[in-house]
Amino acid sequence: MRLPVALACCFALVAQAEVFTAGVVGVLDGDTILVRHEGKTAKVRLANIDAPEKAQPFGKQARLSLRELVYKKQVQIEGRAVDQYGRIVALVSAEGLDVNREQLKRGMAWAAEGWRQSRRAPTGVPLAGEYSYRHSDESYIALQSEAQQAQRGLWAAPDPQAPWQWRRQHPWKKPSVQQKSFSELREVPVMLYDMECGKKRRCSEMTSCDEARFYLVRCGVMTLDGDRDGEPCKALCAGQ
Repeated sequence: MRLPVALACCFALVAQAEVFTAGVVGVLDGDTILVRHEGKTAKVRLANIDAPEKAQPFGKQARLSLRELVYKKQVQIEGRAVDQYGRIVALVSAEGLDVNREQLKRGMAWAAEGWRQSRRAPTGVPLAGEYSYRHSDESYIALQSEAQQAQRGLWAAPDPQAPWQWRRQHPWKKPSVQQKSFSELREVPVMLYDMECGKKRRCSEMTSCDEARFYLVRCGVMTLDGDRDGEPCKALCAGQ
């Protein structure tokens, strides 16, 4: 039965078209947060910026910066689109502060705008595609230039790599059928799972870190994230 997953996707599609307030229960990286709204959990991707991936240089600092800005706070979310992973692409503000722009100002992200694909979700909502450096809002470019000139954050490095370039060099790969070991199975991303929300509620019931992340993000099982930092089952997911 796929109803819980379908409901989560429907929530993202509806929420992208409105402005709403939600509580931040997790910060996944420098441009993605986990929020709770009216009993539902959803991932929100900050629009118009692209932060370093967690495995990239400065990825951890970007996440910590965003955590400082929004974690355990009520934020206002202005949905713009839904991306190919079901995340709400949005403008986010916390205590009157424009979080998207603040990450740029701190040198924690690139100014990057998602292009919208021609295909649409079943409800007619546009889907956001991959992010690129092209940007239609000059204010974002200006904030990035200011951070570069001041050598703030990632711009202190001599030649920082844009995250979209890093992703092309490090694509997700689904293991072949022959790869059976537990360590290899742990590498499979959640998006490749064909899973359903069951009755599991404890880390001891999880068979892999990806399964734990699925239950946290898609099923909203918050008992897996004791310190509410967006990462479940620390012993299982250590180093991933």
